[in-house]
Amino acid sequence: NHILARLGVVDGFGHVSVRDPRDPAHYLLARSMAPALVAAPDILTYDLNDTALDANGRTGYLERFIHGAIYRARSDVVSVVHSHSPAVLPFADTDVRLLPRRRPLVITAHDILPREGGAGLRAAQAALLRHFDAVIAHSATGRDRLINEAGLSPDRVHTIPHGAFSHLAALPLSPLPIELENDPAKPVVLSFGLIRPYKGLDVLLHAWRGVEGAELWIVGRPRFDIAPLRAGAGPSVRWVPRFVSDDELAACFRRADLVVLPYREIEQSGVLATALAFGSPLLASDVGGFGELAQAGAARLVPPGDAAALHAALIELLADAPERARLGAAATALAAGVASWPRVAELTKAVYEALVS
Repeated sequence: NHILARLGVVDGFGHVSVRDPRDPAHYLLARSMAPALVAAPDILTYDLNDTALDANGRTGYLERFIHGAIYRARSDVVSVVHSHSPAVLPFADTDVRLLPRRRPLVITAHDILPREGGAGLRAAQAALLRHFDAVIAHSATGRDRLINEAGLSPDRVHTIPHGAFSHLAALPLSPLPIELENDPAKPVVLSFGLIRPYKGLDVLLHAWRGVEGAELWIVGRPRFDIAPLRAGAGPSVRWVPRFVSDDELAACFRRADLVVLPYREIEQSGVLATALAFGSPLLASDVGGFGELAQAGAARLVPPGDAAALHAALIELLADAPERARLGAAATALAAGVASWPRVAELTKAVYEALVS
């Protein structure tokens, strides 16, 4: 790490791993930090399924899956370096076609257009999308935005739902994160995922004031300083402000009586895809493709940024177990139907076949 940082091969975001010389079924990779700052206690040992064997609360790189996939596929590889080389970055920041066109190009626009980065970044992404022969959106509202805001031709834009993360729901039973070990035996509302400003955590905490007889669990790695939010939260709010393993994730969703997504803006969400797989009743803001979920009967919607409406919905749903069960059953039906991976694969295959026919 230090050598490659000094030579400029890795910057603040690069990372270096090596296959464990003592056991080729393991690899060594630092916790999530700048390579130049890595010290011996920061090194984690991973198995080839990318599970840290000695994390002890230390957060790993999200890109560790790249390393593990290479070690699994290539037994001859003993080290992997992931860098953002200045010599390569210009090729990732141009809308000039660098290779001759021999095959149609397809892209899935998960976020439609960037929420952060300003008008310049939005214009650049819209220009990039116009180079593709087909663009896939996860909802009808996303498709409309691609046509109206990015200027894409309607015949190039297709709607394919995001598949439910059924592999997570199939994981074996496991304990809750250590921060949540003392289960209160009362209803639990779960807010899960990376904590970012647009996700409306401040609105949720304001709405939670006065909710009694339940706990709010906030689980996810912060991407901004949440100390002021934590200071103003009451004792019924419990925090796991870090990256959690898939097993911990599954335990949280299985325990939750209600999953809340109070986003200010979004198109589709991996947290939503996870909640569908677990058959979780959902309370969400009326943004992006969430409205289509409510039309299917799988979510209660409130206006984005409206803490009073969110508070009222929380009170109502926590007191209405049959309604939560109905929402959960609708989520399960979606996960087994239009949001199932066989259906997603069928629709995706149809787009590709139409392009090459």
